[in-house]
Amino acid sequence: MSDIGHILGNHTEVTFFIFRGFSGSVPLQLFYFSILLVIYMLTLVTNLLIIITVLVESHLHLPMYFFLSNFAVLDTWCSTAVVPKTLNYLITQDRTISRMGCLTQLCFVFSVGPTEFFLLTVMAYDRYAAICSPLRYSYIMNERICNYLAVGSWMSGFFTGWTLTVPIAMLHFCGPNVINHFFCDFVPLVKISCSDTSVSETIFFAFAWVVVLSSFSFSTISYSFIIKTILKIPSSLGRQKAFSTCAAHLTVVIIFYGTCVFLYVRPRASYLSDKDKILSLFYSVITPFLNPLIYTLRNREFKQALKKVQGKMTNSFYFKV
Repeated sequence: MSDIGHILGNHTEVTFFIFRGFSGSVPLQLFYFSILLVIYMLTLVTNLLIIITVLVESHLHLPMYFFLSNFAVLDTWCSTAVVPKTLNYLITQDRTISRMGCLTQLCFVFSVGPTEFFLLTVMAYDRYAAICSPLRYSYIMNERICNYLAVGSWMSGFFTGWTLTVPIAMLHFCGPNVINHFFCDFVPLVKISCSDTSVSETIFFAFAWVVVLSSFSFSTISYSFIIKTILKIPSSLGRQKAFSTCAAHLTVVIIFYGTCVFLYVRPRASYLSDKDKILSLFYSVITPFLNPLIYTLRNREFKQALKKVQGKMTNSFYFKV
């Protein structure tokens, strides 16, 4: 019996993996731990504040903020699927993960990612309806439609996540069992598989192309109409106000799609290992931290609502004390 797996057929089947993670001395690993911990805690706090603020403040019960709160949940989920395990092995130096744990992490990451793509597409459509059809906006984006779009995004995303996980679950791993990454991702796992990975890669990259490019194309079309409509507004103040309502979302779209295209919508041969770790870090850790800041810093209405919620929470705390 092998110390890394069990005998299956004529080969040893790996039952756990080891993350190579980030290189460096122990003090450097502790530095990484400190930075990631601070970013993760801030990610949880800021996204939770967005969710609470949208729920509590009735004047934020609008499609834009409804979808934003859904996106905050996804950002929290994405970061939580990756960061706690990374923090654990940075502080304990135990870099192992079971095969089932690896597949579970992979499924969570691949479920959240497509859901965010679909939700970004819905948010682009929401901005299109608000700017290009303002008189019909309340009819086009009524509460029932918004609920359908949100539920449809979640269901489509998680269906895609499961579909992308199946090709990996069907592969055999005979050793080595070291994943050159800081979490379980498709390409690093494919590189250490002893199976014929051509079918799995075809399925994965076909889905990646369809999901990413279809979502990106729809968002691009929506914004082309939005920009065209904004340019027709006669006053510069009106153009500035109209553009400010979608500038934050457009920024997130560019960052999110740009990172994921470099990571997943490309052939395996172009995998750059350590450079891709940085891109993955940006996608799974930095972006969920930045998104709440991007969406709220320039949104006066949301900042005012956030101050009200913070004031209520502070008053409630002092009242209890």
